[in-house]
Amino acid sequence: MKVKPTSFDIAYRAGVSQSTVSRALRNSPLVNEETRLKVQAIAKELNYKVDKNASNLRSQHSATIALLLFEDPTSDDSLINPFFMSMLGSITRACSNQGYDLLVSFQQMKNDWHADFEDTNKADGIILLGYGDFLDYEEKLIQLIEQDTRFVRWGADVKELPIISVGCNNFHGGYQLTEHLIKNNYKKFAFIGSASRHSPEFFDRYLGHCKALTDNKLNIDKVLQIDAVSTEESGHIAACKLIESGHSFDAIFGASDLIAIGAMRALQEHDIKVPEDVAIVGFDDIPMASFTFPTLTTARQNTTLAGELLVDSLLKLIKGEEVSTTLMPTSLVIRKSCGS
Repeated sequence: MKVKPTSFDIAYRAGVSQSTVSRALRNSPLVNEETRLKVQAIAKELNYKVDKNASNLRSQHSATIALLLFEDPTSDDSLINPFFMSMLGSITRACSNQGYDLLVSFQQMKNDWHADFEDTNKADGIILLGYGDFLDYEEKLIQLIEQDTRFVRWGADVKELPIISVGCNNFHGGYQLTEHLIKNNYKKFAFIGSASRHSPEFFDRYLGHCKALTDNKLNIDKVLQIDAVSTEESGHIAACKLIESGHSFDAIFGASDLIAIGAMRALQEHDIKVPEDVAIVGFDDIPMASFTFPTLTTARQNTTLAGELLVDSLLKLIKGEEVSTTLMPTSLVIRKSCGS
């Protein structure tokens, strides 16, 4: 009796995973054309037929999108980074406009949250907001890819993995803020925030910051880069460390508004005037940025558009349409913390 070929046979012949075979056979945009054609040719050669019952089960729709939020350390009990609050409202409206319900939950890094939504038909796809240390989080993303989950994430472009992201042009934002400070005659810069793959968004902002310095023939002093996560407390601790190091600086680039606000408090505690002695800028334009004293210059990310793009991109994935990573431009919001 002739054994019926399976998708695992195709995967073995093609040198790819079974989930890649599944995507290729339904013309998913997450599979490049060369791999898709190779898989489809092997399937034809083996006379492989898609199991229509399994396919129909997989294609059942719940008309629900799952939104998974990473728990962030916050000064209140919400455990939600305030940057994501307005985006959450936009995602909710965009889902409603498309006739979808929204299921909101926290990502639990110690649990297999990635295996619970599409597999149980709770949701047709997943939106991910936040992730903590990206190098720890990357394994979860790989598992989502391997199990053929339809998902999009807010964040930087991840070129190493077939992931659809919606984010901002962090490099340009970092360049834009630094260039503005340089034009206001600041020359000795500190950067507070991670400058590694542990936080790709912060790293891109740092790279944009460094490019602006080199383009303007200013030195990049690596001792003035202090790691911090996106909380006021972390920004405060890092700025105190910077001040107590004794190194001179006349401007601080906070990799997020929360970091910058914490750093601003540290400067004030050490009787360092903002912006007379040291200028400071942040990134995100959270509501609190316009209520600090002095008010905080920052790079604005359009959270309303971000929410709409996240929902639109995920629905295209669910429908099998072509979709790619989108990076939105940032806009400079000039306030009093940098002297103009």
